[in-house]
Amino acid sequence: MKSNAIHAVVRCRKMSHVMRTYLKHIPGYRRLIRLLKVGESSRDFLLKAMPTNSICAEIGVDRGDFSRRILDIVRPMKLHLIDPWKYEQEQIYKNTLYGGALGGSQAHMDKRYQKVVKRFRLEIENGQVVVHRGYSYEVCNDFEDQYFDWIYIDGNHLYEFVKKDLELYYNKVKENGFMMGDDYVTGDWWQGGVKKAVDEFVARGGVTVIQIENKQFTLKRDSSTK
Repeated sequence: MKSNAIHAVVRCRKMSHVMRTYLKHIPGYRRLIRLLKVGESSRDFLLKAMPTNSICAEIGVDRGDFSRRILDIVRPMKLHLIDPWKYEQEQIYKNTLYGGALGGSQAHMDKRYQKVVKRFRLEIENGQVVVHRGYSYEVCNDFEDQYFDWIYIDGNHLYEFVKKDLELYYNKVKENGFMMGDDYVTGDWWQGGVKKAVDEFVARGGVTVIQIENKQFTLKRDSSTK
């Protein structure tokens, strides 16, 4: 029995290899695999809890990978993408996506922005996606109070910038709406700035902590005015 089981496993592995070899010759196979891998995001659980047909914003877009997940999972009525696509030359940003070797140069950031616009061309044309190239504290004035059902904060992780995003966008979120964000951890290049800003913001009142998981935080705006 043991020998038969081993032979069965070997046959399955051979068949799996043959199948993969065959599939690789099908047009679009590699692109499909990339899309499936994107779907393995550890942040999907946040999006699955958000209402469809909602109005939302992503602060910090980079190449738009998470933006794509938002569109695919939440299917929002309107998604505002906010990012300056600005290369930061200060030493503290050397290990970020927009500084040092990863950011490359301002020319690289310009190309990144152009690729995002191209990537979401159809959604931009039909009005589902609006791209705002600018710092979040500048773009904030473009929105009325209680405009968003939810926002996702993943911009500059330094304490003062996260603090400013939370404070400025609080009134832009509807009562009982959500404020979520990435990298709620201690340490790293931002020296725990996200966690510190969020903890202080929660301590002031006006929001309820819904969930902290996989370095993600979810806050719910209370009904009372802050």
